[in-house]
Amino acid sequence: MAVAFEVTDDEQGDWAVLRVSGEMDLVTSPVLRQRVHRAVADGRRSLVLDLSAVVFCDSSGVGVLIATRRLMRSCRGRLRLILPPDVRPGGGPSDGAHVNRVLAALGVRRLFDVHPDVTSAVAEDDSLSA
Repeated sequence: MAVAFEVTDDEQGDWAVLRVSGEMDLVTSPVLRQRVHRAVADGRRSLVLDLSAVVFCDSSGVGVLIATRRLMRSCRGRLRLILPPDVRPGGGPSDGAHVNRVLAALGVRRLFDVHPDVTSAVAEDDSLSA
C-alpha cells in the first residue's frame, strides 16, 4: 500500500516550517526540493523541515536534505530539522525515526541542527546554528 507524500507550509515567527509526511524517495523528493526553493525565492532565510511524519527516506531524500543545507548556507540562512528520537518514551520505535537512523547510518546527521519538535527548533537560541 502506497503512503501519501505531502508537504504543508506553516510559519512560526521568522521561521518557514515545511511539514513533510509519507515517503521521501526518487519520485517524491523533487517535490520537497521545489518547496524549499520556493521558500528561499520568497525571501525565507530561516527554514524548519519537520520530518517527524516521514516513514521512509532513500538516498534521493538524503540528497535533498544535503542540498537544502548547502542552499541555506549559501544564502546565509538557517536550517533546522525535526527528527524524533529512535524510541518513544514507552518503548517501541517512534514515527519518523527512520530518517534519524538513515542520516546517522550515513554519518551525515551531525551536519544538521536537529530538534525534537517545532517549538524547540524555532526558539531563538542560535548558539547551535551553523
